[in-house]
Amino acid sequence: AIRSTGGGAPLPFPDREIQRHHAAFHGDLKDVDESSPAFARVIATVDSFTDWIGTVTSWLVAPLVVGVTYEVIARYVFNAPTIWAFDLTYILYAAIFMLGASYTLLKGAHIRTDMLWERYSDRTKGLVDATAYILFFFPALALLAFTTIDDFLYSYSIGERSEQTAWRPIIWPLKGVVPLTAILLMIQGVSELLKSLYAVRTGRLYAKTEKIEL
Repeated sequence: AIRSTGGGAPLPFPDREIQRHHAAFHGDLKDVDESSPAFARVIATVDSFTDWIGTVTSWLVAPLVVGVTYEVIARYVFNAPTIWAFDLTYILYAAIFMLGASYTLLKGAHIRTDMLWERYSDRTKGLVDATAYILFFFPALALLAFTTIDDFLYSYSIGERSEQTAWRPIIWPLKGVVPLTAILLMIQGVSELLKSLYAVRTGRLYAKTEKIEL
């Protein structure tokens, strides 16, 4: 059944995920192109996928904390440092940093020049974003994915290991994270581009982004 948003007009799409995104709009919903439910569905699907990626990635913090804590206790309490803590730390931290990039994009937490950005109208913000995504974002990430996938495949083919410590863990999974990160960012970029085009067309932002303080 088609439900309303708290006493307002019924939402044009029954899909719950689309309704959730519509509820985040500024003001009235009537400007949404009701003839193109695929527009909202693509945004909802991509955002939900990226949100799931962020949740999965966040669990990598647990082994990172456990590993660092164990190393500190072993080193400074028992004078028995490990040979694996350094490798574990930089591999997990790098993976968290890179795999969380698309989630950061979803939440609007990447750095902007706020002193300029906050002065723009919503339509101008959409135009600036759409232009940047088309001219810079997608080409740069496509190039990054293309140039790093070969490095990953070669690393995998030779079973490459880290030479940083005596532990020498396999390093190709971390190298695989680089092109994967580029792909995940491009996937989320599709949603962000559509939101930008919506702002250009309607003069208001598709949805509010969360204010995140770092």
